[in-house]
Amino acid sequence: MGQTVECFYTLSSPWMYLGGPQLTDIIRRHGATLMLKPYDFRLVIKHTGGIPLRTRPEPRQDYHALELDRWSRHLDIPLKLKPKHYPPSDQRQAGRMVMAAQARGLDAMALSHAMLRALWLEDRDIADPRVRVAIAEEEGLPGEALHREEESSSVEAEWDRNNQEAVKRGVFGAPTFFCGDLWLWGQDRLFFLDKHLAGEQVQSDASAKIGKIRAA
Repeated sequence: MGQTVECFYTLSSPWMYLGGPQLTDIIRRHGATLMLKPYDFRLVIKHTGGIPLRTRPEPRQDYHALELDRWSRHLDIPLKLKPKHYPPSDQRQAGRMVMAAQARGLDAMALSHAMLRALWLEDRDIADPRVRVAIAEEEGLPGEALHREEESSSVEAEWDRNNQEAVKRGVFGAPTFFCGDLWLWGQDRLFFLDKHLAGEQVQSDASAKIGKIRAA
């Protein structure tokens, strides 16, 4: 049986958008199980030290745009550097819709990537429930049902667990990945996940102990 990869992220992360196809390919090739764990970025980073993009000094914001452009070209995944609805007024409901799809055993990763594409390329407002329903239905998923389940007690409880777990495990950015004792931040490090799932040792025993603490 394949290993489980846990992915903590937000439905506003351009890096999750850029890394999505690569992540999907890695999971497929290694027969791993992907657990998507959307979380509330503003809530979690108060405890873990993350910094929202819009509050960073201008030079760091400018460099962020340069990196997005370079990675977009490198991966051949188009995006707009200044999309109309970024940051979304609220990305939490989009995250919970993805969670609802995952709970049903549907292709939550496809829905997640479609949401991120809508935000970062198509200038669609994923904070609008009508837009989320439309995106889900474009992916062949039951949009209205998933929208209703965004606020269900089971999804709300899982959302709270994701936030608590993200704080406990020190998640400070999106996407963050855990697989066994491997702890990674950022789509540009996914090649380490690929190697790890292939059975290669990608870190020393000392650093693996740190990973085990965070994975617990």
